[in-house]
Amino acid sequence: MLPQALNNAIDALGHLPGVGARTAERYAYYLFKNNSRISQNIATALSNLHDGVKNCPITFALIDINDEVSEFYSDPERDKTTVLVVEEPLDIYAIEQTKQFSGTYHVLGGAISPIDGITADQLHIKELLERIAKDAVREIIVATNPSVEGESTALLLQKMLNEQYPHVKVTRLARGLPLGIDLSYADQITLSAALENRTKL
Repeated sequence: MLPQALNNAIDALGHLPGVGARTAERYAYYLFKNNSRISQNIATALSNLHDGVKNCPITFALIDINDEVSEFYSDPERDKTTVLVVEEPLDIYAIEQTKQFSGTYHVLGGAISPIDGITADQLHIKELLERIAKDAVREIIVATNPSVEGESTALLLQKMLNEQYPHVKVTRLARGLPLGIDLSYADQITLSAALENRTKL
């Protein structure tokens, strides 16, 4: 019943994660009823997205198409002997906002998930192991998500690192209850981690 062009926009927006049919309709109608320049700017940005961004061949962080490696690796102020391992590139920026980390990063490109068909050989684990030898890495900080998949990936990394590089220190980001949360709203993994990492008062 809607014009085909509007239906096409709704269908396209509906492919975004977390965007249901009603939300896609609201987004499409918003774009239609407002200045067409907004839609044109979005269309231009999206059309240039794949041609303007690539992954760093060392850290697998996101970089501009003309850059050779990530600034998180090329910066001489960064400690290459400490590597923080994350699942996805955007996880890096969450860590960077703390301004508490001066090492480098390594993006796995996901987490092990048999249900989704993601296995260890599809992640950038081999490249991580190569970096350890190349950069004389002394510490690997595992910062995978506190999910079943993230925990499985962390355990596999720990096992592989202990076997191949027993001299390398392997640490995990501390986990527990965030400030302001009620216990009744905490998930099982968070509560388990909080109990395991409890501290003396």
